[in-house]
Amino acid sequence: QVQLVESGGGLVQAGGSLRLSCAASGRIFSSYFMGWFRQAPGKEREFVAAIRWSGGSTNYADSVKGRFTISRDNGKSTVSLQMNSLKPEDTAVYYCAALTSSNRAVVVSTSYDYWGQGTQVTVSS
Repeated sequence: QVQLVESGGGLVQAGGSLRLSCAASGRIFSSYFMGWFRQAPGKEREFVAAIRWSGGSTNYADSVKGRFTISRDNGKSTVSLQMNSLKPEDTAVYYCAALTSSNRAVVVSTSYDYWGQGTQVTVSS
């Protein structure tokens, strides 16, 4: 079992920055991928970024490339999402998730086995 708890959401003006954190506990193996997804009202949950727990391999949605950076701190068992140059369209509930099988697509939400409760990010124009 893996438990995930997100933090760091809030209200920010367009062009600003926020840093989300995901604290992970339980049995986490180096082969796992950790992902960030987001869901805006009335929209489907969409992939934002992912990183292999052991580090080195990252994936980003085209909409956030160059603005968002995913990272992990194995010593603290946390995964972070640094979000810069935020836009109103980034407004959503952001979820942290863990994928236990490397044979699944990291950009697909149904590939993930564990989810956090989500944290709200609101970007005002």
